[in-house]
Amino acid sequence: MKVLVIMGSPHKGNTYAAAKKIEEAMQRRAAVEFEYLMLAEANLSPCRGCFVCFLKGEGFCPIDDDADAIGEKLENADGVIFASPVFGMNVTGLMKTFIDRFSYIFHRPRFFSKKALLLSTTGALGQRDVLKYLGMVAGIWGFEVAASVGLVTPRMGAERWFTREQEDELDRAAELFVRGLTRQTRRPPGLMDVIIFRAQRGSFDILSEEAPLDHEYWKQQGWLDPGRKYFVEVPVNPLYNSLGYLAERIIRRRIKKEKMKGWYKSTYSP
Repeated sequence: MKVLVIMGSPHKGNTYAAAKKIEEAMQRRAAVEFEYLMLAEANLSPCRGCFVCFLKGEGFCPIDDDADAIGEKLENADGVIFASPVFGMNVTGLMKTFIDRFSYIFHRPRFFSKKALLLSTTGALGQRDVLKYLGMVAGIWGFEVAASVGLVTPRMGAERWFTREQEDELDRAAELFVRGLTRQTRRPPGLMDVIIFRAQRGSFDILSEEAPLDHEYWKQQGWLDPGRKYFVEVPVNPLYNSLGYLAERIIRRRIKKEKMKGWYKSTYSP
């Protein structure tokens, strides 16, 4: 199994040390090959907000950097660890730049066969906010989040120690991640997962002229087919499906009104 660590820390500090602990714990349980993508060392420029990836495709991005190579790493991994310390009550700028550069995946998700582990460290507060944000990103991109761990780790010395309780948390996260990677089936989606799918389905079905690339992608995946309940064929809670259907109807009605005002035409125009 191949695991890619997206390291959002600008240095090999507490978050990196925690990731290494997870690596050690996973390798005690299974044959796992780790690769660390240190975003601080990658040539990844900020997104320019030009909409080219949405309108023409990611292959037409005008920025020449490591984004394509990083995309290949994501495709080749069986699992991904999204790791970021808390900076300013959120992910680091490095992690945000990474997420922004691949924002087209929010429209065209693809990692449904892959699992994710979320990792965050902080000196005091904010780790829950970071984990929530990373979970939203990973989930919409298609990952099944198998585990998450957030640690309060005051600035450490060179020894990089953790408390016994934190060691146990990291070990437990590693165990859950291994289980997720070796499990052949995918867990049923939660309520928000279903609502997000339905809201996007309604949006991209109606916006066939304004967002033709997204519409065609969803059509090819079969996600616009009548009766489709979720991105992948898994059991969906009937109540979640009903609430998702309601959310889709509401978003369709709202977009139709906005289209009559010409809002989407101006928004999606290059």
